[in-house]
Amino acid sequence: MNAALVAVLLSLVSACAYAAAAVAQERLASRASDAGPLRMLTSGAWWWAVALNASAALLHVVALKYGPLTVVQPLGALTLVAAVPLGARLAGRRVSAIEWRGTGLTLLGLGALLLTASGPAPDDVLSVPEALTVSGATAALIGVLSWPGARPGLRHATASGIASGVASALTQTVTVAVTDRSGPLLSVQVIGVAVLVAAFATGGLLLSQTAYRGGLGAPLAVVTLANPVAAALIGLSLLGERLRGGAGGVLLALTGALLAAWGVLQLSRATPAPGRHEPAAPVLTGPEPDPEPDPEPNPAPEASPPAGLVPRQPGPGHLTPL
Repeated sequence: MNAALVAVLLSLVSACAYAAAAVAQERLASRASDAGPLRMLTSGAWWWAVALNASAALLHVVALKYGPLTVVQPLGALTLVAAVPLGARLAGRRVSAIEWRGTGLTLLGLGALLLTASGPAPDDVLSVPEALTVSGATAALIGVLSWPGARPGLRHATASGIASGVASALTQTVTVAVTDRSGPLLSVQVIGVAVLVAAFATGGLLLSQTAYRGGLGAPLAVVTLANPVAAALIGLSLLGERLRGGAGGVLLALTGALLAAWGVLQLSRATPAPGRHEPAAPVLTGPEPDPEPDPEPNPAPEASPPAGLVPRQPGPGHLTPL
């Protein structure tokens, strides 16, 4: 089977696993919005989400062995495409027309990107100085984005996407270095870069969990866009990856990126955030009793003169004294 096709298939399954993990994380964050990271460690639902993320990451690692970053990373946008119907299903609602439109635009844009990005299996890796430089710059950027301020959800989502994209680039370095058998299996390069991969992957997971407190749609859309952008920049600038088709290929790739971004934004706007879900139908435990009719309003009492000035009404055969 063609290596690029294997990479695409593995990326599709990985995206579905990431989507299930994202929905699980969002539901957990909406139920425990005030819980800190340490409190999450005692939650079984949190560990299920971690297991789904780990499975997706493993599939992603294998895909990076067979395909370049410019092919594997854009397919991560399918995470949002899969998360939308899954989240709608669990929320008990139907997928709206704008969500289907966003899905179609995202798929169309991804198809254009794949036409230009298809290439041979990766054979270049980051050197130790390059890996350290990329890691240092990424850590500084994540620190800036994580600083307290306005719109923390989107900033944390951006930081999560960048961390995941850099982790993918570093993962490809480890995978190629281990499997090409041209050097020692546990070299300083492999061990050092593997530690950086673990740090960025864990940081991206925790940042996404924090971002999902503001809802699934917009944060997941930002993660989905920031991830391939960060990885593609590394692949094109440091790993020698190129786009096919010359100037026409670049134009097609830009068009596909714009279509995919437009589709992702449509999906993010259509997905309700926690606290903004449609109100659920009231649960009735029995027939509602008819409301009691309002009592007839008492007629307003007539104004009466002060006591002592009202003559006593005469009884039969009696005169009222003055």
